[in-house]
Amino acid sequence: MDWKLFFTAFCMLFLAELGDKTQLAVFTLSTQSSRFMPVFLGASAALVVVTFIGVFLGRFVSNYVPIPILHTAAGILFVVMGIIILKSSIPELSKYFRW
Repeated sequence: MDWKLFFTAFCMLFLAELGDKTQLAVFTLSTQSSRFMPVFLGASAALVVVTFIGVFLGRFVSNYVPIPILHTAAGILFVVMGIIILKSSIPELSKYFRW
């Protein structure tokens, strides 16, 4: 087992998920029920499956697409998603702030 890679993946995912919409969804679900274990197990299983899909697809795609192109495409996708989220939140923010 490559422990350095393990802890790198753990730390990156842990930091990326803090305050993420996934965590907020789990927070909301857990406030609606007095039983936290089904929410914890369901969210954990979903994260495991999504992570497996990411690892599987990443491994598959990296066999056909050069890594620098993957990094560039991922960066562009993150920027595009950020712009989309920012644009969708501006009307919502106008309720609370006068521009």
